[in-house]
Amino acid sequence: METHLNKVFDILYITIGTFGVAIIVWGVVLTLYRLLRLEFSRLEHKSIYREREKVRHKFATYLLLALEFLIAADIIATVIHPTFEEIAILASIVVIRTVISYFLEKEISKFNEFA
Repeated sequence: METHLNKVFDILYITIGTFGVAIIVWGVVLTLYRLLRLEFSRLEHKSIYREREKVRHKFATYLLLALEFLIAADIIATVIHPTFEEIAILASIVVIRTVISYFLEKEISKFNEFA
């Protein structure tokens, strides 16, 4: 029974982590596409500063969402292998990702106030 449960958690860990990575890749693809379009419009002597900031903040929202998925995957991994070392690694990863998420969210909300 415990072996089957570990397999289920392993599958969940891989699936959720894969979603997190897929969200990052999707955000990168969309951001690159939008940036290329903006750069071509800049060649026509149009100002793109505001639009570039919007694209940058949109990418930050993809990163925030992906970070949440990756944190969830790390928590599941720690449930599967609850050694002290794994818990310490998880704690440090969660702290780092939480700080990054906080500052990204703060920057996004500041941008939305001005938009």
